Amino acid sequence: MQPHPSQGKLENARTEQNIAYIRQMLGELGTVARNENADMLCYLIEMAYLEAGDVLAGSRPVSTIEKPR
Repeated sequence: MQPHPSQGKLENARTEQNIAYIRQMLGELGTVARNENADMLCYLIEMAYLEAGDVLAGSRPVSTIEKPR
């Protein structure tokens, strides 16, 4: 069954909002990690922050795993 076209847009908007929220939280976590001089955490958080930005920009997919149809 195909989703209703407007439902797909709603899901896309919700996904975009969720990824933007994750990116915002990663930014805050990065600040905490820098304040604690947690270098490895800073690195990992920064990578996740950049990945979220790429997803929002459309240059990377949300998932690299194909879902069965």
